[in-house]
Amino acid sequence: LDFSEEMTVAEILERHPKGKEYRFILEGKNVYPMIVDSKGETISFPPIINAEKTRVKETTTDLFIDVTGFDENVDKALNILATMLADRGGIIESVSIAYPNKVITTPDLSCRKMNVKKKEISALLGFELSNEEIRLALERMRFGVGEIGESIEVLVPPYRADIMHEWDVIEDIAIGYGYDRIEPEYPATNTIGQAHNWNEVREVAREIMLGLGYLEVITFTLTNERAQYEYMRRKGEAWKDYTPLMHPLTEDHTIVRTDILPKLLELLSLNTHHAMPQRIFEVGDVVVGTKNELRLAACSTHSKANFAEIRSVVQAVMRELDVEWKAVESEDEAFIEGRRANIVVDGKKVGVFGEIHPEVLENFKLATPVVGFELYLSELFDVGELL
Repeated sequence: LDFSEEMTVAEILERHPKGKEYRFILEGKNVYPMIVDSKGETISFPPIINAEKTRVKETTTDLFIDVTGFDENVDKALNILATMLADRGGIIESVSIAYPNKVITTPDLSCRKMNVKKKEISALLGFELSNEEIRLALERMRFGVGEIGESIEVLVPPYRADIMHEWDVIEDIAIGYGYDRIEPEYPATNTIGQAHNWNEVREVAREIMLGLGYLEVITFTLTNERAQYEYMRRKGEAWKDYTPLMHPLTEDHTIVRTDILPKLLELLSLNTHHAMPQRIFEVGDVVVGTKNELRLAACSTHSKANFAEIRSVVQAVMRELDVEWKAVESEDEAFIEGRRANIVVDGKKVGVFGEIHPEVLENFKLATPVVGFELYLSELFDVGELL
């Protein structure tokens, strides 16, 4: 806990930083999960925090690993951790878990069986391999190999969670065989490549921002409704405004981003310990509704950041892009009223800029003023379509 006192579950959720951050996971629940040892003492309060007695030190020789989740991915994670430690000389001991209707033993390190067709190997690699070459290649990659006929029985190690399709196995066969042994061939048809309009516009935007003294960053395209809308004081509707993921792995990555600016604010919040001023930008794609768009966004944070600063940056960008524009009063709640404006070209909104609202700064745990803009490059130029 990093506290000098014992705390109850309720106190952890109300007072401890981790408890307050993750208590939403247990909202509406009547009982809480606890892991206790043979003496009845608490070991862990998943998925919130572990007890002080489980702290790992230099003298620690025994580790109890618990993985919390709602699907089979927890078993895959446990297998990877267990085999990784065993590979470093550790000894794996199993644990029996008693459910109301069954008892299971973990970790389950039995191999998965997959059948790979030989003709599929030849079709994907482009050349024939003998049965012995296939067997040696698989064994080099630590697969087990059963009978080889028209199809090959492959035993997938328990730590290879990345093997999901027979093509994954074929890729490992190519690696085991040796890429250096594969003879390159000229394609049957020759074409002349050229840059996609999307990339050409992106390169122009990058050069402009680098020339203005901004540092380029690259953030994840996956995000969540909380950061994109709630924290930004904006509203969005699934499929109309943003594209949700069918099977998100974490609560932090549930949708595809619709704006870059919130991602830049997240990045600034992770770098508050660095010197000021901080000026960053990103040019990349977003998905609005179900359509890809190219955007340019930038942020500047320091004690004297103001509207005049970001307006001058927008003016410089638009001048370099050779686009006539004007600033029109905006109603975007992410910015301070009276210190925000839309970027308008030929009567159409193509961006927004201004001073970030104090509530937004508080949501992202930022203590210094931030100004920023986001420009919709897809609305200004013919960038083509991304498939």
